[in-house]
Amino acid sequence: MLEIQRIRNEKEEIIEGLKKRHFDATPIVDEILSVDEQWRTKKAELESVASKMNQISKQIGMLFGQGKVEEANAAKAQTSEFKAQEASLKSEVDELDKAITNLMYQLPNVPNALVKAGKSELDNETIEEFGTTPTFDFTPLPHWDITDKFNLIDFELGVKITGAGFPVYKGKGAKLQRALISFFLEEAEKHGYEEHIPPLVVNEASGYGTGQLPDKEGQMYYIKEDDLYLIPTAEVPLTNIYRNVMLPDENFSIKITGFTPCFRREAGSYGKDVRGLNRLHQFDKVEIVRIEHPSNSDKALNEMIDHVKGLLEKLGLQYRVLRLCGGDTGFAAAMTYDFEVYSAAQEKWLEVSSVSRFDTFQSTRLKLRFKNADKKSQLCHTLNGSALALPRIVAALLENHQTADGVNIPEVLHKYTGFEKI
Repeated sequence: MLEIQRIRNEKEEIIEGLKKRHFDATPIVDEILSVDEQWRTKKAELESVASKMNQISKQIGMLFGQGKVEEANAAKAQTSEFKAQEASLKSEVDELDKAITNLMYQLPNVPNALVKAGKSELDNETIEEFGTTPTFDFTPLPHWDITDKFNLIDFELGVKITGAGFPVYKGKGAKLQRALISFFLEEAEKHGYEEHIPPLVVNEASGYGTGQLPDKEGQMYYIKEDDLYLIPTAEVPLTNIYRNVMLPDENFSIKITGFTPCFRREAGSYGKDVRGLNRLHQFDKVEIVRIEHPSNSDKALNEMIDHVKGLLEKLGLQYRVLRLCGGDTGFAAAMTYDFEVYSAAQEKWLEVSSVSRFDTFQSTRLKLRFKNADKKSQLCHTLNGSALALPRIVAALLENHQTADGVNIPEVLHKYTGFEKI
């Protein structure tokens, strides 16, 4: 959420910045400022009434002390009138405050200066490419045929148990999944991230805190009876660890990681692009999250990008890094870099990670602050990234490392899998 003070002071800059998303913010910003003006007027009236009540209370004490009982009782009667006025004003202030918040929830984050305008993924910028496209002296199989041939993943069994998008991993397929999780977590630990095992369901406040609500409410699985949501990513519970937290000083750089299953409804997804592991309703992911001083945000983002690059290179996968355009950048992000690996058998690129910086957008909602050198409260910056999401990594590993008689497992995974080849 954007800060109200920023909207007051930088109205035109915000409206212009959001044009990169092809988002016309003028009507909402104007309404926010109009309601904010009403809120400030009523807030001033409320403070004036409170001040008068305070003065009268002191006067009542003095009158009783001087034995002027009738005058004191008359002043008390006046206090009752002010109390009723205060209650009415407080109600109005609260309603206006809620109205401002609800309007501000509709504004996405303002893209970073490096983010170019654009409508869709077609306008994203390729920043870097690594590796070469695998070549084969046989016809390569797509991963869904490989998993079927070697009995690694049973998609139909998942349909029977739950429905489409909930695969069952079996035998070496399950071991490969577990090996990747262990590898990703240990690599994160080497880079200073502290591992957490968070809940897989969150309350509404957590959804609002990181920006999934109300923006992506229709994409989340909702448990009506308990008013809880299945997590779409570990970002939500991990970042919300620091909701309503005031860090004691400015000497901090918080790095946390966690593995969780993730749940996404993916409403409207269908066709060949969702076949096999390409798009699931339940999938495993290792997430990295950082809470940073604003001055360290750029450095932290570059470190996270390098971390993801290192994982892909150790797995021997061809990849490219994209900086998303305004129209393809997520609602809460100021800037996002996507990582895509090349799928040899499908002959297309598959997204396996997004690394994003949010600046103060999430911390405004979270009320996540620190005390600066002047002991004043200041908002933190938040960042997160997938390191990595497993389904498409597994798809790329199976397809890109396949041989005529099986699949070679990358060396870095051998100690986790217990086997070198499928």
